[in-house]
Amino acid sequence: MSVFVIAEAGVNHLGNLGIALAMIDVAAEAGASACKFQAFKSENLVTGWAPKATYQSANDGAEGGQLDMLRPLELPRSAYPILRDACERSGIELIVTPFDIPSIPFLAHELGLRRLKIASGETTNSQMLVTAARTQREIILSTGMTDLHEVKEALGALAFGYLEPETKQPTRGDFLAMVDAPDVMEKLKSKVTLLHCTSQYPTPIEGANVMAIPTMREAFGLDVGLSDHTLGSAAAAAAAAHGARMFEKHFTLSSRLPGPDHLASAEPDGLKAYISMVRDVVSSLGDGEKRLLDIEKNTQDVARRSLVAARPISKGEVLTEENLTAKRPADGKNSMDYWDMLGKQAARDYDTDEMI
Repeated sequence: MSVFVIAEAGVNHLGNLGIALAMIDVAAEAGASACKFQAFKSENLVTGWAPKATYQSANDGAEGGQLDMLRPLELPRSAYPILRDACERSGIELIVTPFDIPSIPFLAHELGLRRLKIASGETTNSQMLVTAARTQREIILSTGMTDLHEVKEALGALAFGYLEPETKQPTRGDFLAMVDAPDVMEKLKSKVTLLHCTSQYPTPIEGANVMAIPTMREAFGLDVGLSDHTLGSAAAAAAAAHGARMFEKHFTLSSRLPGPDHLASAEPDGLKAYISMVRDVVSSLGDGEKRLLDIEKNTQDVARRSLVAARPISKGEVLTEENLTAKRPADGKNSMDYWDMLGKQAARDYDTDEMI
């Protein structure tokens, strides 16, 4: 089964292109399918008075609000072609989350990315959703902090962007109408992947709520993966068992670096172990059909039993519990026939342990 793992660099590069490039190397070495960054201009993202989240204040230990925190974490646009080329050389995909409207055409058309990642905080940002869908790129939509109705409305905004002409301006009522229209969700299947997410950094394991994955898959008929903010891999294993095939995991070169996300991020060895575990779990699931596997055939031959003579049997002698038994290997009469054979006459002479 195909597994797509996004190594989320986020802003853990600290605004340093050299660190960002080193993170791509780490992601590739760990076996990731893609390395993801974030594109934004701080002034386009937050107001000057926007406070930091509790986890951000606790993790970075710095004074000030979001604007002060984010400014040093920006990468200039000139960095992104370099990151794209580095990913191509490493054999992985570059994915970028736009956090402002001007970044969307830049990423989709100038940079030529195959898909865009929309963060959980943008699920109610209809301008972002419609604009992103109008690029006709594939979209990965995180769904932290949402309920099913909000996810449905966000999907309606994406559907509007994908399917309606760019000259048409939507109303909020158009979004739910789009989702309820015939065949619209079927059209979104080739474009949109949902990621279940709990927007707490780190997420306590009891807050992972992995069972939301099959709930969303049933509700919308789309692929649903996991954006994993827990510190371990148990949630990912559970998600894989419930059908997730796309995973996103924050990582860092060192959890001791300054910044808001490092303490909730996997270090290089942890990222590699996480990706290996996810792929192993998915590989272990199989196809759901209970059958004899090719790798079991030899064991079947030596572990199952055949009907044999428990002692010498003469031709014409009645088979009984005293002279008939079952022993390995399984290249004779099936031992499930034991009860049916009792009372029948032996067709010939048999030595002890001879197959009946």
